[in-house]
Amino acid sequence: MAAHDPGTRYGPALTLLASLFFMWGFITVINNTLLPHLRSVFELSYTQTTLIESVWFIAYFVASIPSAKLIERIGYQRSLVTGLLVMAAGALGMMLAASIPSYGVTLLMLFVIASGITLLQVAANPYVAVVGRPETASSRLNLVQAMNSAGTMLAPMFGAYLILGRSKGGTAQGEVVLTQAERLADAQSVILPYGLVAMVLVVLAVVIARFPLPAMGASATRLAKEERKKHSLWAHRNLVFGIPAIFIYLIAEIGVANLFVNFVSQPDIANLTHEQAGRYLTFLWGGMMVGRFAGSAIMQRFDAGKVLAAFSIGAFLVMMITVFTHGEVAMWSLILVGLFHSIMFPTIFTLGIKGLGPLTEEGSGLLIMAIAGGALVVVQGWLADHFGLQTSFLLTAACELYILFYALWGSRPTHALPDQQIG
Repeated sequence: MAAHDPGTRYGPALTLLASLFFMWGFITVINNTLLPHLRSVFELSYTQTTLIESVWFIAYFVASIPSAKLIERIGYQRSLVTGLLVMAAGALGMMLAASIPSYGVTLLMLFVIASGITLLQVAANPYVAVVGRPETASSRLNLVQAMNSAGTMLAPMFGAYLILGRSKGGTAQGEVVLTQAERLADAQSVILPYGLVAMVLVVLAVVIARFPLPAMGASATRLAKEERKKHSLWAHRNLVFGIPAIFIYLIAEIGVANLFVNFVSQPDIANLTHEQAGRYLTFLWGGMMVGRFAGSAIMQRFDAGKVLAAFSIGAFLVMMITVFTHGEVAMWSLILVGLFHSIMFPTIFTLGIKGLGPLTEEGSGLLIMAIAGGALVVVQGWLADHFGLQTSFLLTAACELYILFYALWGSRPTHALPDQQIG
């Protein structure tokens, strides 16, 4: 373990990794403007619409273990390049899906893009968590995740302008039934934005391929098989309860983001067009960016678990306001949940791997796999179809209560091993 500050040595690498966090945040949130667009193009129910996002997050469950195996075989740097190229291939496939147009091909290409992002997630999150002092891991990952939020904040403007703003369904007031010709024209509005995304991903892959990215080193690799038998991941309470915490948090975050445009467009909420509502989505993700920058600073002075508890209480309160009020109050309370959601993923992640020592890599893989919880957003779609869109946000409020439980009790480490640190 080096005596100098690891943050200085690894600063350039962390800066480059921050660009990856930005890009996968950007691409993930394009879905939030894409979903209402596809709902009108293919005349989908809320259940069918949220199924699109479910396919996206199923990729995390399917691709996480293969991603970890690939990293072991070809290393972190080549895996990052491979992930970017897989994403670029999926973006090009989205152009094909729009040209046909095809709901099935769209689902397949979104799965491909999400698989590429999964590979990036499995590599980048644990890397950032172990680069530097263990006690500031939550602060460090929140800071880098703020770049992810910068991508999520800009994506709605990009999607609202290039997708919703250039389509009949996106600029119409309220729900609209499109003719066959209008649906075809609307579908093709996806071609340009995904073409631009593919170009940026290829350029970023070339940059990373040529960058001297430091190796994680022997201190962060897996234990030898015989040594590994002496330890159990399941002896660590913070990991055992952290996996469902990530899973449940994703249900909350993705449910809010995916149904935001449809919710605020309703006559008794804000009565906006989908294009206008897509612009307000920027404030939701902007709140997440601000919250992560603020959370990074706060956690330099306060315990990460206590900060997580405070934010989960705030999230629960604003979701109850969203469910039981109308008009702009309901809209702005839903926007405000982005601020409270901001620190949840990076903080749960770092609390979950705390005290895992040389088991950190395996624990990280399981936490990334739990991102598949976003696939259960289809449950909220079903609730919206059967009980009303506004009532469906009670599911989100329930999710916040589990995060509170995790912050107060579930995140406390048991059988802690010496923390890992690169430097």
